[in-house]
Amino acid sequence: MSPALIFDLDGTLVDTAPDLLGALNAILLKEGRPPVNHADLRHLVGFGARTMMSEAFRMTGGPLDDARLPALIDAFIAHYRKHIAVASRPFAGVEATLAALKAEGTRMGVLTNKPQELTDLLLPALDLSRFFTAIHGAGRYSYNKPDARVFHHIVDELGGGPALMIGDSATDVATARAAGAKVILVSYGYTPAPVATLGGDAVTDNFSEIPALVKKLLA
Repeated sequence: MSPALIFDLDGTLVDTAPDLLGALNAILLKEGRPPVNHADLRHLVGFGARTMMSEAFRMTGGPLDDARLPALIDAFIAHYRKHIAVASRPFAGVEATLAALKAEGTRMGVLTNKPQELTDLLLPALDLSRFFTAIHGAGRYSYNKPDARVFHHIVDELGGGPALMIGDSATDVATARAAGAKVILVSYGYTPAPVATLGGDAVTDNFSEIPALVKKLLA
């Protein structure tokens, strides 16, 4: 049986930073704060709304009152939901590579800590859902990456057998290791640490190299 390929979403398949940071700046402006530069917080995109918002408020005039955080996160998500694919785009080589893999019969899924509702909006909006048989986002279970159970669930949905993780972060490495799988990391994602230090089995600057790396790692 050919290996199942399990892909992270934000920072691996899609550059979602423009729309996520756009939503963050919309909240900052409503709160009388100046907007943040995308370069300042891009590395925090993969850490969730709470982390991004707390850091943005710290940078723009002082820490956020924790009591207000839930309401502001709700407002952030509402704005993001309405603008989820305004400027977000697949990274270079993603669509062509996924199309080639699908044409070869490769089993593919998405495993992300992005909420399931938002994942189910984003992928169809970018015409990417057609490549994946299984799409698992946060909230589908009571546990998320790096819990090995979510990796095993998506592999089971894809028919079992060997599987390999493709991501951009320490969380993706931890997920793969917990599940006893190998992991390929892309270097262009959102991790604040140098990707070469994260312990992946392979690192690439180019998404189109992934099929060759999969064959090499599983030879």
